[in-house]
Amino acid sequence: MVKVASFGLAVAIAALALPPAGGQPKPAAKPGPVLAWTEATQDPAAGRIPQLAFDGKPDTYFESGKAAARGDQFTLAFEKPVTVKALAVATGRPDGQHALTDGVLEVSADGKDFIELAKFTDGTAKGKPQRPLRAIRVRVTGDLAHPLAVREFTVESDPPLTVFRYPVHFVVDVSDAPDMKDWAHRTARLCERHYSMICDELMSDGFTPPTVIHMALRNDYKGVAQASRNRILGSAKYFKDRPNDVGAMVHETAHCVQLYPGGKGNPGWLVEGVADYVRFYKYEPVRPKPFAPERAKYDGSYQVTAAFLAYLVEKYDRELVKKLNAAMRAGKYTEAIWKDLTGKTLEELGRDWKLALTR
Repeated sequence: MVKVASFGLAVAIAALALPPAGGQPKPAAKPGPVLAWTEATQDPAAGRIPQLAFDGKPDTYFESGKAAARGDQFTLAFEKPVTVKALAVATGRPDGQHALTDGVLEVSADGKDFIELAKFTDGTAKGKPQRPLRAIRVRVTGDLAHPLAVREFTVESDPPLTVFRYPVHFVVDVSDAPDMKDWAHRTARLCERHYSMICDELMSDGFTPPTVIHMALRNDYKGVAQASRNRILGSAKYFKDRPNDVGAMVHETAHCVQLYPGGKGNPGWLVEGVADYVRFYKYEPVRPKPFAPERAKYDGSYQVTAAFLAYLVEKYDRELVKKLNAAMRAGKYTEAIWKDLTGKTLEELGRDWKLALTR
């Protein structure tokens, strides 16, 4: 669950790098992998979610829930342009069924206007655009007697694209608030794009995160948002009034990944603090302002506990949140874990944090 937060999405502004004292310009950092997302005109068949078409595994695939018709599309889009040197799309199931024959592979420089690159032959299409693109699209050109099955996009680009290491699909329900449809779908796609980051931060041995998450908005829900297992419920009124508070849904998505067992003694302040740590220190482009010392209570929950965890991560152990998460997921959390991880008790760490804020 989340409380009302004053932090919303912010625009990240890149600062110009000043040349060092020697007068030589600082070498530009090599761009990191670019996030992608998927869009399909048809809902998926059970277990055949869209991100399976770009997970780097040839035996997984997206499949539509019903026969594909002329004009149906499947799109892989990118957060920013990448120079695509070569690409290939394989369709059909691994056993060869449902390969696409009536279809074209299209590319777009802006994510809006598409041009044809190649036709599908025997279920595959290839091309070498050799230019910056924002999206790649499979478009069906004739009515099919079978579903659209897209097995894998293979994209050679600079910078590279990040494949979906933890494929997920958000099912959106806005039947109670149809005017929030566009907001809900945009937010769901954003949570999908950042799902790999959330899973990396909250991964533990032997754990498999949910592959389907249900997100619903209700007019009669009086809180902000809450999560239970793989279901998120949000207030239509709250998000209508505060459409920029998308981070609240990132927080709830973190809860869906935490999946702690009930009745195991995990403290609520820490459960919420971990989810807000993922939100404010891994997702939000601008970190929260430092807390006043009088507010610095390690068990203050939400943003307060998140700030405490961020302090410990910097001072003691980069993997501290991941280790706490693993212990809570295994039902093995006790207060002794703090001394095991840092050499200090929880109370001592709380006092140190408060003192650090006065300096």
